[in-house]
Formats: sequence, C-alpha cells, structure tokens
Amino acid sequence: MLKAILFPTDFSQRSHQVLDVFEDLRARGADKVVLLHVVDERSFQAMEHYAYGRAEEVEKHILDSASEELEKMSQKLQEQGFTVVPKVVVGFPVREILKAEKEDDVSMIVLGSHGGSNLQEIFLGSVAEKVVRKCTKSIMVVKR
Repeated sequence: MLKAILFPTDFSQRSHQVLDVFEDLRARGADKVVLLHVVDERSFQAMEHYAYGRAEEVEKHILDSASEELEKMSQKLQEQGFTVVPKVVVGFPVREILKAEKEDDVSMIVLGSHGGSNLQEIFLGSVAEKVVRKCTKSIMVVKR
C-alpha cells in the first residue's frame, strides 16, 4: 500500500510534468509527498573559485530560490490532497535521494527519466538510472 512518496525534483520541465501522475497515486492511497531538491555540492565547490568573496551570498540565493520553487510545487500537490514535506539539501544527488529514501520512510520514489542536460548525462550518467539501480523501494520513472 502506498503511503509516503519521495519525489526528487531538479525543477526541470520534465520534473514539472511528473506532477501529472500524482493524482492517480493519491487515488491509490498515497497521502504524503516528500518533495526533495538536491543542490549539487559540486556547484558550491566551483562557486568558491569564481564568486570572488560573494560565494556565501550566491549560495544563499540558490537555496532561497530552491525553497521558493519547492513551495510552488508543494501547493500543486496540496491541492490534490497530499501532505507535503519540502526539503532542500546540499550534497550529491544520488546519495541524498537514497538517504531520504531511508530517513523519510517512503514506500515509493517517483522521478522523471531525464532532467538536467544531455551533456551532463554523457559525463555523469543519469541520476534516475543510478537511483533505480541502488534504491530498495519501489520506483516509478516517468517518461514523457
């Protein structure tokens, strides 16, 4: 039985399209969504070299913007009757998604098949693919 769902989002158009499947999941008994955005730690590390003393200010702006975007997505899910737990964390996306899978006691992970950029996938591999291989819970990968 579905109860809590982990929905990692990168705020791409694809992840916004994934919201369409939640209505069906609500009808199947899901009542809580852990809405997770991972700010890639490597972005902050790179910023230290290029922000010239403004890294903290830029990092705060990124985290605040992510929180605002999560709030918008949360409202859409709340309108469907879900309890939403928004989370913004800094780390490595696959590691943080798998950590949330365990810590938040979810019964399923729902994510889009592609986010980010094609170039990023060539060099780093798909986050979705890595999560599918390593997660222990049921997973729904939404293709569009």
